[in-house]
Amino acid sequence: MITVKNIFKVFDKTTILNNISASFKKGKTNLIIGQSGSGKTVLLKCLLGLHVPEKGEIFFGDESLIDMKEKQRRMLRQEMGIVFQGSALFDSMNVEENIMFPLKMFTNNNDEEILDRVNEVIKRVNLTNSNYKMPSELSGGMQKRVAIARAIVMNPKFLFCDEPNSGLDPKTSILIDNLIQEITKEYNITTVINTHDMNSVMEIGENIIFLQNGKKEWEGSNLDIFDTDNKPFIDFVYSSEILKKARKALKNSKADL
Repeated sequence: MITVKNIFKVFDKTTILNNISASFKKGKTNLIIGQSGSGKTVLLKCLLGLHVPEKGEIFFGDESLIDMKEKQRRMLRQEMGIVFQGSALFDSMNVEENIMFPLKMFTNNNDEEILDRVNEVIKRVNLTNSNYKMPSELSGGMQKRVAIARAIVMNPKFLFCDEPNSGLDPKTSILIDNLIQEITKEYNITTVINTHDMNSVMEIGENIIFLQNGKKEWEGSNLDIFDTDNKPFIDFVYSSEILKKARKALKNSKADL
C-alpha cells in the first residue's frame, strides 16, 4: 500500500497539490483522474520520487519516501514498474531485448535465467512468438503490451501507469485495462494509474482519486459513481449528454424499485 498524508507541492509560488491525502491499495487498480492541470501528473511524479513535496508524507508500506536515503530510494525504485504514456520502447532493440533491459541492468541473473523470465512475461501479455520483432513492426496495443511486460519483469511491488490507453482505439484500450487489472491481482501489486479515460474509470476503477485544482475532490470506487452527489465529480464524469442520460435513467429505475 502507498499512503499519502497532507502533501503540498508548489511551483513558482503556485500551489499544484493542496493538502492531498489518499491511500493506494495493494491488489487494487487505483486511478488518479482529473482535468488537465488538476495536479494528477504532479501527484504521480511525487509518488515516483521525481518531485519532493514541500509538506506532507508519502509512505510505501511503513517506510517514509521523504525520509529515505539515496540508497533506500534506489532499492525502492527497483521495486517499481512503470508503463510510460508513449510506451518508451528502445527503437533499436527488439521485444526480447527491451524486456530484458531491466534484468541486465539491475540483477546478477545469468543469461538463461534472464531469458526464462523474459519468455514468461512475454507469454503473460499474450505476445508469444514476438521476441525478435522491432517496435516499428508492432501495433500501438502490442507496444503497450511490451511496455507492461518490461514493467513487471522484475516482479515489482508497485506498478505505475501514465495514461496507458493514450493513442489506442476503444477495443484495444479495454484489453489493456483488463490486462493491467489481471496482473495487479495475480501479483498482488499496488497499481496506480493516471488516466483521463472514462471507460477505464468505469471498467477497472476499484479505487478512484479525483483531483480538481490541486485538491482531492472525491474518492471512491466505480460502484460509487452513480450514487454520488459531488457536483464537480459529476460534471467531470458525465461531461457527455449520453452519460448524463444514463445516470438519470439509472436513478429513476432505482426510485421505481
